Amino acid sequence: MAGNAEQLELPLIDLSSPDRACSAKSIRKACVDHGFFYLVNHGIEELVLQQVFQESKKFFSLPLDEKMKLGYKDHRGYTPMFAETLDPSSKIKGDFKEGFYIGPAKFSDSQVDANQWPSDDVLPCWRATMESYYEKMLAVGKSLISLIALALDLDDLFFEKIGALYQPMAFLRLLHYPGT
Repeated sequence: MAGNAEQLELPLIDLSSPDRACSAKSIRKACVDHGFFYLVNHGIEELVLQQVFQESKKFFSLPLDEKMKLGYKDHRGYTPMFAETLDPSSKIKGDFKEGFYIGPAKFSDSQVDANQWPSDDVLPCWRATMESYYEKMLAVGKSLISLIALALDLDDLFFEKIGALYQPMAFLRLLHYPGT
């Protein structure tokens, strides 16, 4: 932040806390006051996070033509630099980032994995790392959504009861912002 502007400190929400009512209250306050929070003690091991970053770095270091073999389709795959625009009113054509999207393996009634994966010859550990991370993040999301239901003064199983978790449409989005 520039000058003497006050630095914003986001609240920490401890997913491992046994006091779910307190956690839900903290989530509500964080969302109302800040719109964001940090989630700690989510259960994803540091080694897993390091592997995800290492494999992401390997992927984004590939030549563009290799990455373009996995071009974005059906909400999955690679998006090159400037392919997406977060702010359509921006005078800059496209965002200064590249990304890779991974979604649920089985989409709707299809038995075909719609995800696109780099060849094992190119990145031998990539798919297993990302599939594992996706599943772990989905489990964290299910725990968190239960606390969000409580924060909204709903039953903690509200979202599960209405079927919101039966065919999750959660996507993992890996982003690479080159330094400038």
